[in-house]
Amino acid sequence: MIRFGTNPIAWANDDDQSIGADIPTARILQEAGRLIGFDGIENGHRWPQDDPEALRALLADYGLVFVSGWYSTELLTRSLEDEIAAVQPHLAKLKHTGSTVCIVCECSNTVHGNPTTPVNNRPVLSDAEMTAFAQKMEQFAAYLAGEGVRLAYHHHMGTVVESPAEIDAFMAASGPHTHLLFDAGHCTFGGGDPEAVLRKHVHRVAHFHAKNIRPDVTARVRSADMSFLDGVLAGAFTVPGDQEGAVDFAPLLAILAQAGYDGWIVIEAEQDPHTRNPLLYQTLGLHTLKRIARETGLTAA
Repeated sequence: MIRFGTNPIAWANDDDQSIGADIPTARILQEAGRLIGFDGIENGHRWPQDDPEALRALLADYGLVFVSGWYSTELLTRSLEDEIAAVQPHLAKLKHTGSTVCIVCECSNTVHGNPTTPVNNRPVLSDAEMTAFAQKMEQFAAYLAGEGVRLAYHHHMGTVVESPAEIDAFMAASGPHTHLLFDAGHCTFGGGDPEAVLRKHVHRVAHFHAKNIRPDVTARVRSADMSFLDGVLAGAFTVPGDQEGAVDFAPLLAILAQAGYDGWIVIEAEQDPHTRNPLLYQTLGLHTLKRIARETGLTAA
């Protein structure tokens, strides 16, 4: 059974909190839950961060549940023991709200949140460094699994796991406790064929981000050495169903259906809310995904 979720970055960005800063929190929740009809929503800086019960109750008021939330690891620069200690508040939030997936991305050296650094200038690991990193992540994932939570690693622009080759290497060097958050937009932006990459790794996918890209914008981000955040403001990302988007979600959801995927499908597509109305775009995205899910045999909760 699948459930459909969204992410508040369509309304109020986390990496650049000036984007959408004027949009009231109540509007985000009202539109996502009551007007559009998502089942749940991911974490955002507007939600209560240190009170899991306040978070659960706030979302419930709008008919939403807490899907999961981004957790930034720093395993390249700190010990496994320090990482386990650092994750405790986030883990407590996941457990209290009933979330069974921890979205993880290595952020000790990422450039995606830096508005002045080109996304092309991201860090790159050697083969040996990637193997050591993935094995350390597997140890962290094993710990989370023992707590009843699956680690879903988010390959992401501007980070050490961006390209399809890096996704392959990371998955090969990690182990059974390390799952993948497959993001259609980041895969395509990173130079991959999303259908081929998803088919290769679908049996380890624990979370799915239905992000689309505008290829003319992403090409300009590369050629003009733009930062990731500048790319966001320029319109690099969009939702399923947008005719400007490059990603065909029908074969992707068909692959999920064939593999018996059981989890969340989340529209995580950050745009400038003043040029791309979140209510309209998120409604289009959800309508598109639900239609494709029916056509491909994915069963919704």
